[in-house]
Amino acid sequence: MRSTRYLLFLIFFFVSTCLFAQRPIWTKEQANAWYAQQPWLLGANYVPVNAINQLEMWQADTFDPATLENEMVMAENLGFNTMRVFLHDQLWNQDQAGFTQRINQFLDICAKHKIRPMFVLFDSCWDPFPRLGKQHQPVQGLHNSGWVQGPGADVLKDQSQYPQLQKYVTGIVNQFKDDARILAWDVWNEPDNMNNSSYFRWEPANKVELVTNLLPQVFTWARAANPSQPLTCGIWVGDWSTPDKLKPIEKIQVENSDVISFHNYDDAPELEKRIVFLQQYGRPLLCTEYMSRGNKSVFQRSLPVASKYNVTMINWGFVAGKSNTIYPWNSWQKVYPSEPELWFHDIYRPNGEPYKTEEVAFIQNIVQEKAAAKGKNLKKGKAKKKAKAAAM
Repeated sequence: MRSTRYLLFLIFFFVSTCLFAQRPIWTKEQANAWYAQQPWLLGANYVPVNAINQLEMWQADTFDPATLENEMVMAENLGFNTMRVFLHDQLWNQDQAGFTQRINQFLDICAKHKIRPMFVLFDSCWDPFPRLGKQHQPVQGLHNSGWVQGPGADVLKDQSQYPQLQKYVTGIVNQFKDDARILAWDVWNEPDNMNNSSYFRWEPANKVELVTNLLPQVFTWARAANPSQPLTCGIWVGDWSTPDKLKPIEKIQVENSDVISFHNYDDAPELEKRIVFLQQYGRPLLCTEYMSRGNKSVFQRSLPVASKYNVTMINWGFVAGKSNTIYPWNSWQKVYPSEPELWFHDIYRPNGEPYKTEEVAFIQNIVQEKAAAKGKNLKKGKAKKKAKAAAM
């Protein structure tokens, strides 16, 4: 029985790879030309204040356009122009038309406020047993007490369900492949994360092997839609100093990404070191997770480094709410009976007030400074072209 299922999987993999003629990975020149057209990209990993996870954000019964509108106003006023937003395969399986309509509605809200989100297709972090329907209430003081993986462990272990994952990826990306409202596609968040400090005991023992085998297919499925937006998959921990130091799954991530994305929750010197390591690939760099105050990863130290190297920065957390990400990762080992004095993530309180007014002021100021500097550089470039044309 097991050998038969494995044979069927091999046939499925061969057919899906052959039938879906994918666009090539962007050249370095294509990737950098795309990036040159973007403003300095700044935003947050986003889930609304009243959603514990991506399922509660998107399901019809709990989808809340009014809250999305209010929070995108806040993001625009802060100077943000992107948000990293998580989707889920179960949402597609449940209601393709409705899910697509709600994504469209969210994109309309974002576009109204000059925000172009990056969508995340899969995620290996936190609860490996996602369930549709009413989500549980947050556990007091517990960081991301309700966030769910997608695909869940049961699907990841069952290769007969991979064709349904393929339908989700190709369906979503094909639907929005030429949509200028979307910045990029992040195909899988921290794919080899084993959740050592939380759900490790419930993870498949061979999870890394399963994901390492599946991730190239996910890239193939997404690229088969010929999206106008770049694909990426962020590396998040390890030695990135040279390509030969990368783990097998990291090589897959880097070699299949149109633009290079990464995570860094450390202080500014480590951020700069990581940026320098990744510059060797000659592609645009997007830091798609950072900002953990307890680790000294803060806006005032990280953003000047990113500005220096023109790296996109997307912090974790926006409005403190049901996700409980004001509490640190160690809340899975230590009890936090009340709000911590030092928030781990997030920028605003539920009522819209900043957690730290000086952080908000700093972000607004550095965004304005970066925009002004880019404007001056554009003017200089146009002047040089004009002078060169006149001399010919």
